Amino acid sequence: MGKFARSWALMKASASVLRSDKELMVFPLFSAMASLVVIGSFALPIILGAMHGQHFDQRRLEPIQYVLMGAFYLVQYTIIIFFNTALIGAAMIRLDGGNPTVADGFRIAWSRIGTILGYALIAATVGVFLRALQQRLGFIGRIVAGFLGLGWTVATFLVVPVLAHEGLGPFKALKRSVQLLRGTWGENLIGNVGLGVVFGLGTFAVMLCGAGLIVGASFTGSVTLIIAAIVALVIAMVLLGLVQAALHGIYSAALYRYSNGEEPGTGFDRQMLESAFRTK
Repeated sequence: MGKFARSWALMKASASVLRSDKELMVFPLFSAMASLVVIGSFALPIILGAMHGQHFDQRRLEPIQYVLMGAFYLVQYTIIIFFNTALIGAAMIRLDGGNPTVADGFRIAWSRIGTILGYALIAATVGVFLRALQQRLGFIGRIVAGFLGLGWTVATFLVVPVLAHEGLGPFKALKRSVQLLRGTWGENLIGNVGLGVVFGLGTFAVMLCGAGLIVGASFTGSVTLIIAAIVALVIAMVLLGLVQAALHGIYSAALYRYSNGEEPGTGFDRQMLESAFRTK
């Protein structure tokens, strides 16, 4: 319970940084919009093929389909990593006491574009490998892939902060992330779980309220009120997702700074971090 309490304190500190720089939510917004375009671009040929009678069996993929999957992962990961690098780069400026702009975040991310592409290629390769493992080994493959995926997620948690702050190559950034997490892996896991639980409950509450509004509007028989209730629910869900993504970036930036032996920065109390991140 103590670890969860400390993680909650770190989340509140992250929220205080976000309140100072609400423009940090621009980066996950752009990331989501670009990701939707990519998903649509890759999904459209599949949809058109299905309309013309082509059968797509997800349980038995052909080599060309693995190639297309790898291309999709590569583009998608590049977009996500690029905007996360911009977010964390801007958050680093705020933690140093500066006042970052959206342009500052994009400048940092663009200066790392080569490394971002290299790391996206590694992540895409891992993604295709895990998917192939699931396909070839069935139920056991899904279990093994799940554990490997969890390990990969933990090991790479600080890769983007390393890319944003140190500018190392993709393989060196991976190695550096693992080195930094050796002393803080417990808080890393619990911090992520804490975020997931908090926003999971928040999502449930928003959906419950939204469903109530929609049902209430339906009783009035007004189409306008029903549409307004649906739009309000969608907007609330989008805002909740943007806040979660922004807080996740700020949290990882703070974790990186402490793991790297730096001052925690504006909004974070060093004593709180010292009690949270103990050497394992």
